[in-house]
Amino acid sequence: MSDLKIFSGMEPIGSALKVGKKTEADGGKFANTLSDAIKEVNDMQINADKAIEDLVTGKSKNIHETMITLSKAEVAMKLTLQVRNKVIEAYKEVMNTSM
Repeated sequence: MSDLKIFSGMEPIGSALKVGKKTEADGGKFANTLSDAIKEVNDMQINADKAIEDLVTGKSKNIHETMITLSKAEVAMKLTLQVRNKVIEAYKEVMNTSM
């Protein structure tokens, strides 16, 4: 039976936010990676706001690109919120663990 590659064209979620494996020698501390990911999400939000402004003012007439930009920003924000929720949940669990 041949291998089915249903998701062959899809990228992992981490690559969507350009979060990669870095070593300590590369300066890849968790805080730096997290900060870079948050900056990327912020940039997506700014680009979405600019796309809306351009559409409303008539600088852009391409509603499809505007909607794609908005969708990307929304998905990135939802992903960031879910990661934050999981980190907080893990922190609370660690704090409640008796030593």
